[in-house]
Amino acid sequence: MRMALAQAQAAALAGEVPVGAVVVKDGQVIATGRNAPVQSHDPTAHAEIVALRAAAEQLGNYRLDGCTLYVTLEPCAMCSGAMLHARVPRVVFGAVDPKTGAAGSVLDLFGYTVLNHHTQVQGGVLAHDCGALLSTFFRQRRAQQRSEAQARHPLRDDALRTPDAAFADLPDYPWAAHFISDLPSLAGLRMHYLDEGPAQAPRTWLCLHGNPTWSYLYRRMLPVFLAAGDRVVAPDLIGFGKSDKPKKDAFHQFVWHRQVLLELVERLDLRNVVLVVQDWGGILGLTLPMALSERFAGLLAMNTLLATGDAPLPPGFVQWREMCTQKPLYGVGRLLARANPHLCAAECAAYDAPFPDRGYRAALRAFPLRVPGQPDADGAEVSRAASHFWQHDWQGRSLMFVGAQDPVLGLPVMQSLQRAIRGCPPPIVLPDAGHFVPEHGQAIAARAVEYFSS
Repeated sequence: MRMALAQAQAAALAGEVPVGAVVVKDGQVIATGRNAPVQSHDPTAHAEIVALRAAAEQLGNYRLDGCTLYVTLEPCAMCSGAMLHARVPRVVFGAVDPKTGAAGSVLDLFGYTVLNHHTQVQGGVLAHDCGALLSTFFRQRRAQQRSEAQARHPLRDDALRTPDAAFADLPDYPWAAHFISDLPSLAGLRMHYLDEGPAQAPRTWLCLHGNPTWSYLYRRMLPVFLAAGDRVVAPDLIGFGKSDKPKKDAFHQFVWHRQVLLELVERLDLRNVVLVVQDWGGILGLTLPMALSERFAGLLAMNTLLATGDAPLPPGFVQWREMCTQKPLYGVGRLLARANPHLCAAECAAYDAPFPDRGYRAALRAFPLRVPGQPDADGAEVSRAASHFWQHDWQGRSLMFVGAQDPVLGLPVMQSLQRAIRGCPPPIVLPDAGHFVPEHGQAIAARAVEYFSS
């Protein structure tokens, strides 16, 4: 296995994913191989395949009787099939591969008793060393990609970009940043999003934040979703978080923000989506499934509303809008702390981080005024169409939580929304929670995983 590790290190130096393999017969190494699909322009050039080919040539026979293959990573389906076809008696691997492993992690090709050949498999040999080499490689590659991403996403003249240093050492937010700027509606603005978990996971949680927060709001829920084996995507709306911030308030329009989200869902090819929304995450997000109904399977809603413009906005929201107008420089972290006294100073600072001065706060000023309050307001018509969809056409499952202490979008608002969603059970009341319900999100996420898995 240490010889296989040396092959893996050679692969890393060549810019390939560091996986190495060695074939042994009668105590002697007869072939080695390392990953080389990039260098050789060959999708089959995995370390195991390279080693199997070399061993077959050495023996003059594609049947590798009496051989043991050592490989630093659990084989994929292609390599496992090749080993079975070659009649390899024994396979030893190092680190498990929870995404594509075919020796027990994702599936177990070696465990099919109906096959006419049976290979003995042993895993976990030097697993730490093998896994550490892979982790280091991917960590360095992500850092390089972030650097390249900065060059790929030049800043528009009409926008600001919060310096990366503002987001250093965020508590409980370890996930890699992803950026996109080539969606048609973005027109070069850089949008940040989290994308964690397997791309082909059976379920995706699309977590949409509200005003004045960002994807940091979902840090307590993401680990629970990921532990269930799911994919999680959490974007920062333009004007918030790590996304670019247009300088002018007038830039922020309901229909434009909605279109960006629709394009993001399609670009990332999100499927079997549970839509997770709070505040503006719902005001915008609740209008998405009717346009992409085949992609959405569930709704998890927390203290939000569907603003159709044909009914008065809740009194608490009107008061919030007035406060934002009178005190446009309110402290975001301080606001979160008032409703969530359990937040530490570093967590409050994380909510302030995207807005280092008043020039970055256009979205904070604009969003309260953009909630449709009249039938002809921007977004009102599409929200009315969405209301019809939720009442008559929604086929998925729904779950609601409401913070009882929320003076803006509390229990009466959520009860009204619940009645407007086909098949939605009554909201679950959290007596101690306020407006920013995901700050109590660990238990909510666990309940949601159980509910949407049943």
